[in-house]
Amino acid sequence: MTAPKPTRTVRRGRIFPDIQWSEEKKAQWKAEQEAFYQRCKIIFDRVQPELIKSHHNWYVAVEPESEDYFTDKDELAAIHKSRQQHPNAPVFIFRINETGIAGTI
Repeated sequence: MTAPKPTRTVRRGRIFPDIQWSEEKKAQWKAEQEAFYQRCKIIFDRVQPELIKSHHNWYVAVEPESEDYFTDKDELAAIHKSRQQHPNAPVFIFRINETGIAGTI
C-alpha cells in the first residue's frame, strides 16, 4: 500500500512580514514616480507632434536626464535601445499617439 501524503500547512500572510512600508514611505514613492513622469512627459510633449506623423502607434522610451528618446515598433526593443546608451538610467514608455498611453487597464 502507498504511504499517505503528508498534510500541507497553509501559510497565510505576507511573504516578508518584516518588510512593511509606512504610509509616509508609500506617499514619498508615489511622489517620486509622479515627478519622474512629469519630467519625461515634458520631453514627450516636445517630440510627439513630429513623431506622430511618421511613427504613429510606435513606442518611445524617454530618459529625462539626458533628454534622449528611443523609438521602436516594439516596447521592449525601445527599452533595449535606451539601455544600450544609458545602462543604469530609468526610462518611461509612451505610445506615439494622441494620448501617449502605452498600455490598457
